[in-house]
Amino acid sequence: MSVQSKVSEVQAVMTDEQPMTASWQTARAPARGLGLDLAVVLSYCELTKPRVVSLLIFTAMVGMLLASPTNLAGIHWAVIFWANVGIAFASGAAAAINHVVDRQIDGQMKRTHSRPLPNDAVSVTGALVFATLLMGISVVVLVVFVNQLTAILTMAGLVGYAGIYTGFLKRRTPQNIVLGGAAGAIPPVLGWAAVTGHAPLDSWVLFLIIFLWTPAHFWPLAIYRREEYARVGIPMMPVTRGVRHTSWLILGYTIATVAATELPFFTKMAGIPYLIGANLLGAGFLYHAIRLISAPEKHNPMRMFGYSIAYLAALFALLLGDHYLLGL
Repeated sequence: MSVQSKVSEVQAVMTDEQPMTASWQTARAPARGLGLDLAVVLSYCELTKPRVVSLLIFTAMVGMLLASPTNLAGIHWAVIFWANVGIAFASGAAAAINHVVDRQIDGQMKRTHSRPLPNDAVSVTGALVFATLLMGISVVVLVVFVNQLTAILTMAGLVGYAGIYTGFLKRRTPQNIVLGGAAGAIPPVLGWAAVTGHAPLDSWVLFLIIFLWTPAHFWPLAIYRREEYARVGIPMMPVTRGVRHTSWLILGYTIATVAATELPFFTKMAGIPYLIGANLLGAGFLYHAIRLISAPEKHNPMRMFGYSIAYLAALFALLLGDHYLLGL
């Protein structure tokens, strides 16, 4: 799959406030005509936020492949398969819990009112049972077919997102996405641990990049949607501190992210080809952040948001390309 196709697949993700895409809504409509069972299945699929999960799996795969030999024949494909299954099921469980906790505010927001719970397509009990089932399968798969460390770290990520971020931080502090960003940054560490059984410094470098990238990625969307967040009482940064202050914070996190992307070269995880590409991508990221300060009220917030997704996907693709290029 090309980077471009991956980018188009994950547009408007990495935030739990995103609406379902038209493709899912379109799929549900004819499903009701075909029968209740298929409609219910599709509604449960929506609970897992499949597009969000796809990006998490993508970053986990980067960790797995960077931890693997450059000789494709030496890669443990079975372990990678089961690790992806376990991580995907845990991510889906966390997303379903997020739907349950946020069902009331989702029903009040234009972008999320058609989600399965506000729309009464799935019951709260059904969603919780579904999440528990996914969580249980994830633990069994990871412990039996991968390793205990990956299982523990995966469950920690689930608790961080569904419990700490969704259940506590989101409604209590404008730093919610910063403090809760660790859950979205953990997949490369999970991938590395799945293949090697441990989580070395290189895996945490990838974690740091995503952790710093998350506010710079999410806050432009929060600027664009600040009126909706204000209406439902969610203290996102643009709501509590204003657009100007948030725009400067975005620039700060963008600079920090670009600086962190230099680390793979200095830790010898990657070479010159990656460094050149990362700097070019970083220049584009900084350009959008500066534009956001100069004109935050126009289309620049969503342009910054869109570029941030392309940026992360391209950056991780560069890491993979550099890894296997150096191994030739």
